[in-house]
Amino acid sequence: MTSVVIELLKKMTKKELFELARQKGITVPIEWSEQLLVDLLSLNVTGNDINQKKTTNYKIKPTSSPILQMRDLVKKFEDVTAVDKLNLEIMEGELFSLLGPNGAGKTTTINILTGIMKPTDGTVTIAGFDVTENMNKIKKLIGVCPQEAAVFQFLNAKENIELIGNLHSLSKKHIEERTTGFLELLGLTEASQRKAGGYSGGMLRKLNLMMALINDPKIAFLDEPTVGMDARSRRNTWEFIGSLKGENKTIILTTHYIEEAETLSDRVGIIDSGKLIELGTPEELKNKYSAKNLEQVFLNITGRRITEGL
Repeated sequence: MTSVVIELLKKMTKKELFELARQKGITVPIEWSEQLLVDLLSLNVTGNDINQKKTTNYKIKPTSSPILQMRDLVKKFEDVTAVDKLNLEIMEGELFSLLGPNGAGKTTTINILTGIMKPTDGTVTIAGFDVTENMNKIKKLIGVCPQEAAVFQFLNAKENIELIGNLHSLSKKHIEERTTGFLELLGLTEASQRKAGGYSGGMLRKLNLMMALINDPKIAFLDEPTVGMDARSRRNTWEFIGSLKGENKTIILTTHYIEEAETLSDRVGIIDSGKLIELGTPEELKNKYSAKNLEQVFLNITGRRITEGL
């Protein structure tokens, strides 16, 4: 039976092998080769496991311990309130999405959480550290993929990632292994020697995502990570983001893509005009509002669509 399993495993893509390992509760380093994955999984799975694999189910139950807490968080720009008394707890190991239209306050919230902006009022703690007092300690725990691509255009993809890895004082071997794994999983290996200045918007977003994760952060902030990608690249990136759950990372994602939030999220916070207007798992919210998707949930609450005005 083992030889049959091995043959089935060899027909699977690397992404499918990682997903199968995650479903079996096996934590696998992202830099592992397909052969290593096949060798490991052949010891622990059956043909039935492979046949029942569901590649779109990325959700893992997070721990019950909050790693991020916001209390009455406020951010004002003169007479405009961008974030309005936001109260929220995000659990360790959770993939949490802030879903809302452009201008809802998602990016402003991320900018406060990552130390780019200071709050006008309220408190935020990350892993027990206050963002206004202990940002240097927090920065050692986080990775940030900003909304606007931030890369060195005269460097190629590999050089951009290696530069960030060196800034984090990572070993050459660690940088090489993670860079190779990231490029393969996100489909940029072939383009990795080209200067980033010639990349499309979607390719730049993928590169930014890899740069944000090279230091193996405990908490990853991904601000609209798939903007500018075509449908195929977006789904490829969803699979990559979903695979991070197997590394027990906490992921905070902002998006206005309904399917993205529904596919990836353990829980969703719907935000509008700086206020948190709903909170729960995608299924809880759809059941509560008798809605077929989160777009309809938002429509039922606000009377308009999330994508209105885009």
